[in-house]
Amino acid sequence: MMSEPTRIRAPELPGNLDWFNTDQPLTLQGQRGKVVLLDFWTYCCINCMHVLPDLKYLEKKYPDTLTVIGVHTPKFENERIGAQLQKAINRHHIRHPVAHDPKFQLWRSYGIKAWPSIIFVDPEGYVVGILRGEGRRKQLDELIRKHIDAAEASGILSPSPTRVSVKPEPQSELSFPGKVVATRNNLYIADTGRNRVLETYHDGKIRRVFGSGTAGFLDGTETAAMFDSPQGMVIVGDFLYVADTDNHAIRRIHLKSGEVMTLAGTGQQGRYVADSFRDPLVAQLNSPWDLSYYEGNLYIAMAGQHQIWRMNLNHLGIERYAGSGREDIADGSVERATFAQPSGVAVHDGQLYVADAESSAIRRIHLGQDTVSTLIGKGLFDFGDRDGIGTDARLQHPLGVASDPERNAIWIADTFNSKIKRIDVKTGEVSKFRISYELDEPGGLALYRNKLFIANTNAHQIVALDLQSRMSEVVNVREA
Repeated sequence: MMSEPTRIRAPELPGNLDWFNTDQPLTLQGQRGKVVLLDFWTYCCINCMHVLPDLKYLEKKYPDTLTVIGVHTPKFENERIGAQLQKAINRHHIRHPVAHDPKFQLWRSYGIKAWPSIIFVDPEGYVVGILRGEGRRKQLDELIRKHIDAAEASGILSPSPTRVSVKPEPQSELSFPGKVVATRNNLYIADTGRNRVLETYHDGKIRRVFGSGTAGFLDGTETAAMFDSPQGMVIVGDFLYVADTDNHAIRRIHLKSGEVMTLAGTGQQGRYVADSFRDPLVAQLNSPWDLSYYEGNLYIAMAGQHQIWRMNLNHLGIERYAGSGREDIADGSVERATFAQPSGVAVHDGQLYVADAESSAIRRIHLGQDTVSTLIGKGLFDFGDRDGIGTDARLQHPLGVASDPERNAIWIADTFNSKIKRIDVKTGEVSKFRISYELDEPGGLALYRNKLFIANTNAHQIVALDLQSRMSEVVNVREA
């Protein structure tokens, strides 16, 4: 006679964790009669970000019979800080309770090996299994339905809404701006948290707004169009190209008419490791994060796929250009090299510089020779805050780079160190650039002459830094 498989009771949540989005700590005992999903995540991780829409969908579908608990187990030192986690919760619009586990207590007790991982706990408090990686919406939906039906049939289902208490951001004109572009007369600001792109004067007075402010995927003129968490931008001729990150699309704004048009992407996330498309409108992209332009080609930091893609603006074909798709840091030919969540790109003297966030690296692609090399960075878990020559230097999850031809330098938004750093291209020396203003996870940079504009993301600001005087001031973004 076969014995019943041993059921494992889900280990209880420790009492010493810090909690967010809730007035009081949760226990698994208190959630009996409902399905519980424990989402092990860290806020830097693009794959973890991709899980959030699936969780939001399931929370809406099962409001009284499902409890989602985020278990934040940080990779980077910066992510251990509770105030920074609160910012990330607001930035990603998370509306379920989050337990902060910087000492990896729950991680170890549940035997977690990688981010993201979801532990499925049934209504009786037993572990059903672990689902690793992203793209699990359908599987989770079917499992939840099955266990809710079984609990209802056995009379143990105990529906109740999960109480959530949020701490909203202060009111401001910008919301988590991600990237910025500077021209002689204008700034273009990706107002990421408000799903729009702003055209302002250098003093911050708003000239035009592109995007309604509500997340969506719609072409149209100015505020009739819709974006979803836009990030990187680049100007080519009369057009502003936009990496519409959460729409997994490339959009184009005609700066004379104000018309917004989709150039690539379907609005759905794709997971192509190696592909090319003659028609970019059928290509499913994967979290494009930044854009740069060189000799007829748009270069795309495809963060969600750990690759650099390329779109020819003459015939509009789109293809993978560099990166095998494996998340790592390896040099060589563009086909064999690996990247780790590339999030910033800038062309300088025929080279494409890449802020490779998850390896805390700055990579360089020689566009004439199709080869990849590493300027700063060593491994996926090698990070810090250290000046030095080349790979002796350390960064922490950089998201932005900007080219400075006049000084033969590359400027870096060293995001998780909340600092601006500079690479001397000739010597390879990396140094902090001390400024008179405190930054908070800056995500993007733009240079015009002697002025470096900084998207000070977590502070909801654009900061203008004079590179000669080292004085800085907040750009007063405001309605005209």
